[in-house]
Amino acid sequence: MNFNSISAIYRFEVARAWRTIGQTIAAPVVSTCLYFIVFGSAIGSRMGSIEGVSYAAFIIPGLVMMSLLTQSISNASFGIFFPRFSGTIFEVLSAPISYFEILLGYVGAAASKSLVVGLLILITARLFVDYNIQHPFWMITFLILTAVTFSLFGFILGIVANGFDQLQVVPLMVITPLAFLGGTFYSIDMLPPFWQTVTLFNPVVYLVSGFRWSFYGIADVSILTSISMISLFLIGCVLTVWRIFATGYRLKD
Repeated sequence: MNFNSISAIYRFEVARAWRTIGQTIAAPVVSTCLYFIVFGSAIGSRMGSIEGVSYAAFIIPGLVMMSLLTQSISNASFGIFFPRFSGTIFEVLSAPISYFEILLGYVGAAASKSLVVGLLILITARLFVDYNIQHPFWMITFLILTAVTFSLFGFILGIVANGFDQLQVVPLMVITPLAFLGGTFYSIDMLPPFWQTVTLFNPVVYLVSGFRWSFYGIADVSILTSISMISLFLIGCVLTVWRIFATGYRLKD
């Protein structure tokens, strides 16, 4: 294992985040604060509790998960797309470093930046509402699994994308709508039976539900189902990345 090469890629990607700290860290935290003000304070003050949890506290896991998903994808996709765009990817591929080590550097940096954003949002939430974490181990597990899985997904997106505009399509046009419809601001038990069934086809439901369970012990689906779904998606991303590296798809052409 070439730890020096992994460290070089990792430190370069993290340094890039500090150079654009307003976009990569400050912007998602400020945006989430606005959600707390609008939904938590303005709307939440007019709503009752949901399963014994105040509405402002209820939406915290969903907001953290929504930011974690979008930031993981964006960080990883830009991280690998820019070397492809500038042509410096050939220097990385010709270096004495394996594909696995390249993946560790890029995905590890993207996941780390996303985790920092998620933790900052949790800290910021304390300024608006009090909340408790009943299962801190599972909370950290969901944070790490989600960050790594969707950083892998973003890595794949950065490889297949043809331009900078395509990098924004999935986070803005797919992930954000799925997060809004995935129980971020409500429990799916509040929906009519037909729409409850339809919502179960939304993968974000399982992430938000499992993450909310780690806070308050309440969930729309079982914790085992949530872990299974994210694990299956993680395996699918790993297999896809392995196939890309094995064939050199859009890396060597």
